[in-house]
Amino acid sequence: MWQFQSAGFASVLRGVAIFVASAVWLVAGALSPAAATEAAARKPLLAFAARIAGDDARTRIVLDFDAKPEFSVHYVASPERVVIDLPATAFGFPAKDLAPRGLFKDIRYGTMAQGSARIVLAAIRPVKLVLAEVRQNETAGQGYRLVLDAEMTTAKDFADIVSRQKWGQPLASTARLDLGHTAADPSTDGVFTIAVDAGHGGIDTGATGAVTKTPEKEITLAFAKALAERLNRQSGVKAFLTREDDTFLSLSERVTLARQGAADLFISLHADTLAQKNIRGATVYTLSDKASDRMAAALAARENLSDELAGFSIESGPPEVADILLDLARRESQAFSISLADRVVKSFEGKIELINNPHRQAGFQVLRAPDIPSILVELGFLSNPQDEKLLLDPAWRDKVADALADAVAHYRSETVAGGG
Repeated sequence: MWQFQSAGFASVLRGVAIFVASAVWLVAGALSPAAATEAAARKPLLAFAARIAGDDARTRIVLDFDAKPEFSVHYVASPERVVIDLPATAFGFPAKDLAPRGLFKDIRYGTMAQGSARIVLAAIRPVKLVLAEVRQNETAGQGYRLVLDAEMTTAKDFADIVSRQKWGQPLASTARLDLGHTAADPSTDGVFTIAVDAGHGGIDTGATGAVTKTPEKEITLAFAKALAERLNRQSGVKAFLTREDDTFLSLSERVTLARQGAADLFISLHADTLAQKNIRGATVYTLSDKASDRMAAALAARENLSDELAGFSIESGPPEVADILLDLARRESQAFSISLADRVVKSFEGKIELINNPHRQAGFQVLRAPDIPSILVELGFLSNPQDEKLLLDPAWRDKVADALADAVAHYRSETVAGGG
């Protein structure tokens, strides 16, 4: 029978652990070398710091230890939980530092039995660890940290993990698990995969047509289906939708679904509104922390409110953790994103109305896939009656889908076949 430490004791445990450890070493000094070694071996680990960051799609937990911890990971169903088993460990950080958030609704930790401890992560939905490893802290003598990256998954995948695991075979102290892709590595499977993202959905209706009052979420879904259908006609290409019906997805869920689908490209479709009703035409956006202009900044701020409008806003975590989650490979993919955006603009020219300076940049959260070239296409403005009429026209929709598919084909030939 194992017992968890009460949260009220968490703040004093570090001092207790240090006292106990000091006592062990004092006693060891009076013992024979063999006895001293045995006493030292019994010294519990000290988890002296913890932090957690993330959202409803990806969450990272980091625990700092005074010595290198061995650990094992197991999954438990009904309800979904992730269990981390450790050697004897004193948890000496404030309980608030590991308060549940993101994918986890409850986090418990403490002594399981003599010589062992356990962390139990109760999830809000099926999850899996895509990374679980021990790293030595950069500063010499500052111990080690256990890094756990959790990611949303399907109920079927979670059930498969539970059925395959063997409790008698713990993971090594460094375990790189499935890196988040459920499909084959896109660089080696020979299939060029595109995630087509219909903006908004569910409770988040997006913008509304000035004349017909048509919600943006319906327009983007119709365009996404048309684009995916055309992309799938191309040999060696597979396109999939992040949402296939009127479902709400958080911005992070959209990014995660693209990664889990092993996407080589991410294209998000939108049709916003502006106060200036005379402005019309398509725009292509790529990610930048500094917006290219005021209009881009305003549109990005409005699109980034999607989670809050649906009640899914998650407080930001510590910057050093959040940066790891969001920006692992953004620089590498940014040049490809710009190349794709330029291709789309060229494909639209002379066929589809474009605004002035049609390639713009802003801090759209949905474009922050860390390892996938990503663009956001504003198909037009529902605040402009002319654009609204076109956005509702099936023939014009097909024309835009053809132009986008053509842009992707040229991008693919230049960057994949051409080795660019």
